[in-house]
Amino acid sequence: MEQKRQRMTHQRSVILEEVQRCQDHPTADEVYERVRKRLPRISMGTVYRNLDVLVSSGLIRKLGPDFPQMRFDGDTRDHYHMTCIGCGCVEDMGIPPQDDTVSQLETALGKLTKHGVFGHRLEFFGLCPDCREKKGYLLEEVQEIPSSEEEQEHGAEGE
Repeated sequence: MEQKRQRMTHQRSVILEEVQRCQDHPTADEVYERVRKRLPRISMGTVYRNLDVLVSSGLIRKLGPDFPQMRFDGDTRDHYHMTCIGCGCVEDMGIPPQDDTVSQLETALGKLTKHGVFGHRLEFFGLCPDCREKKGYLLEEVQEIPSSEEEQEHGAEGE
C-alpha cells in the first residue's frame, strides 16, 4: 500500500491523538464526539476526510469492512483483534503476531500458491462480557459445551 505524505494540520493532529489515545477502536462518529470536546467548531466532514488522510498516510488503520460503521485503530503495529458479534466492540488481543505457527503457515502458503505472501490478518469473533450477560450466557456455560469428541463418545454410549 502506498503511503501518501500529508501536512500535519492542527485538526489532523488532534484527530490522530484522539484515535491513538483510545483502545476501543472508535467509529468516525465516536472520534468526532471526542474531537469536538477539544475543537468545538470542527465538522463531521472534516473528521471523515482527515481520518481517510491518516489512513492513507499509514498513521492509523481502518478496520472492517465487516462492521456496520467503520472503526479505526491508532495502533499500527501488527496485532490481532477480538470482535463482539453482539455489539461490534473490538478489543486488541495479547497474542504476538509473530507466533511460529502463523509464520509457518505464511511460508507454506507462499510455497503452495503463485502469490507473494507479505502478511496476514486474523480476527477472532465472540461475545463480550456485557453481551454475554444480556443474552444470558455465563462463562461457565460456554466452557461446559461438550467438544465434538465428547459428543461422539456419549452418542456411541447411548446407542
